[in-house]
Amino acid sequence: MEPFLSFRGRRALVTGAGKGIGRAVAVALSKAGARVTALSRTAADLESLAREPPRSPPRINPSRDPAPGLPAPPRAPDPPRPPSPQCPGIEPLCLDLADWDATEAAVGAAGPFELLVNNAAVAVLQPFLEVTRAALERSLDVNLQAVLHVSQIVARQMIAQGMPGAIVNVSSQASQRALRDHAVYCSTKSALDMLSKVMAMELGPHKIRVNTVNPTVVMTDMGRINWSDPQKSAAMINRIPLGKFAEVDDVVNSILFLLSDKSAMTTGSSLMVDGGFLVS
Repeated sequence: MEPFLSFRGRRALVTGAGKGIGRAVAVALSKAGARVTALSRTAADLESLAREPPRSPPRINPSRDPAPGLPAPPRAPDPPRPPSPQCPGIEPLCLDLADWDATEAAVGAAGPFELLVNNAAVAVLQPFLEVTRAALERSLDVNLQAVLHVSQIVARQMIAQGMPGAIVNVSSQASQRALRDHAVYCSTKSALDMLSKVMAMELGPHKIRVNTVNPTVVMTDMGRINWSDPQKSAAMINRIPLGKFAEVDDVVNSILFLLSDKSAMTTGSSLMVDGGFLVS
């Protein structure tokens, strides 16, 4: 087994790449050799992404945690980092995915891609009786419609080029568990899970795999702010058997696994990155 996941020479599109999980995925794919198109609607985020410091690609090391009572095996040194402080393998694409026609033109012109990560999402939290039309429409536009549309564009090009591919849609534990004030968010993520299964069924004959990752609360910069109140965070953590929230790398590593050939027989699946929340 190779010590690192490698995507050398492959082309990838990551949506919602300006911040958080999407940004980390774009950087990790670039460092693993992929040519990445990073899509965001915020130009400033894309400009800062181009200056992102290098990071090592994820290591596949099943013996990382030694058996009880045994010393940890020696770890091979990390490969030398390139001298450049930038990510030259990342191409920015500034676009609002809610704009159907602009998305069709821009994503179509940027492709073809072999790998797609649909990460862009919005979370407008309102009690059920106070849900607004604007919140519902915006959430459906980004969390569902944009995923369907971008995936159509990318998958059609994969099929036209006769090349296999992998799509990972970033869903949530909220797709399978009701959460207060999350009526719209839970609904759109549940719809995303089912969309992904239908995509997997219909695109499988074209050797295109489709899966979701479903994380719990993730400690992005925004996540740390939103869950900094110990009383609020304790109520959720107490429902997670592992007793902690997910870190960004927990989600990134799961996404890269599903994009890689190491998951070549996995499609139509939802990979829970929730510390056991759904079994509690």
